[in-house]
Amino acid sequence: RAPAALDLARAFRTAGARVRMADCSPARAARLSKAPEAVHAYASPVTRPEAFADDVEDLVDTLTPTLVVPTCEEVFHLAALAERRPTLAATLFAPPFATLRRLHSKRLFAEACVAEGLPVPRTWGLTSPADLAGLPPAGELVFKPEYSRFGVHALIRPTAQQVAVLPISAARPWVAQACVVGTETSFYAVARGGRLTAFSAYGSAWRDRGGASYAFVAPSAEIVAVLRDLAARLAERIVGDGQFACDVILDAEGRPWLLECNPRATSGVHLFQRSAALGRAFLADGPCVEPDDAPPLHVAPALWLLGLPAALRQRRLADWNALRREGRDVLTAPGDRAPLLGALVDSAAFGLKALASGRT
Repeated sequence: RAPAALDLARAFRTAGARVRMADCSPARAARLSKAPEAVHAYASPVTRPEAFADDVEDLVDTLTPTLVVPTCEEVFHLAALAERRPTLAATLFAPPFATLRRLHSKRLFAEACVAEGLPVPRTWGLTSPADLAGLPPAGELVFKPEYSRFGVHALIRPTAQQVAVLPISAARPWVAQACVVGTETSFYAVARGGRLTAFSAYGSAWRDRGGASYAFVAPSAEIVAVLRDLAARLAERIVGDGQFACDVILDAEGRPWLLECNPRATSGVHLFQRSAALGRAFLADGPCVEPDDAPPLHVAPALWLLGLPAALRQRRLADWNALRREGRDVLTAPGDRAPLLGALVDSAAFGLKALASGRT
């Protein structure tokens, strides 16, 4: 269902691979694309875990894939399943479940970075309101759930009153992190055997309220070099095999600070512009591939539905128009335009489902 998954499918096809995709949602954008030979369905790993396990095992047995590449949060369910399904374990391109947890947990990731000498803001784990005692003033910190996506629920330099009502518990742990003021950026990487085989860096000035970006641009060569070094050290010392992406902040002196890690595909995939080199980075060892100069990129439905209202509110209409004119939509590709329609239908369906369940 994710745009990054579709661009990965295009990259694998350009590299000469036969591509099948699967999801527990309708994934209409993928179904309308020419990139995959087929899009299969499996049961939700959250609501029907046993059926999910059976469906995945059936797909692996029937299709006999060379590689199973997770793209979103299904990576955790597949890695857990691989621990008891050897056939899946032999083809799954992802770190072991314990490593995934270490990367995804904001507390464990910070601890791992400290142990490996990687730059990370000082971080405190919070499992009860009592853990708030002794912290620096709230105005010097960032608070966020230990497990979350896109900055959801994050509080940046909040008031003491806001912190006092946080729903902190052992079942819903949070972290507090020293607030570093600077420029946010991100990177995406593929690792094989502890070595980078693909790397891209990107930033965004266009995000939704939850923090998810819908427009992307590569930073300067100097910043790319700094981030590449961090990614290489993470690949060698922690990740091993699989995809991973990190959010980073560059302070006033240009020093990078690792904030959190997402062990899955992210928008950095799009900077490769569906190249065969990205597909081959998953399949064989070789020099680390990086994107050629890419134009500004965006997710077209989000650019219109989210970006235009934001541009009007923030008086950034000229910037929005420039991005629309000069940028490229990541949902479409030459000869493969129908996924845009599928994405619009998917977005409407997800919105209606969220509305019906009272979620945002």
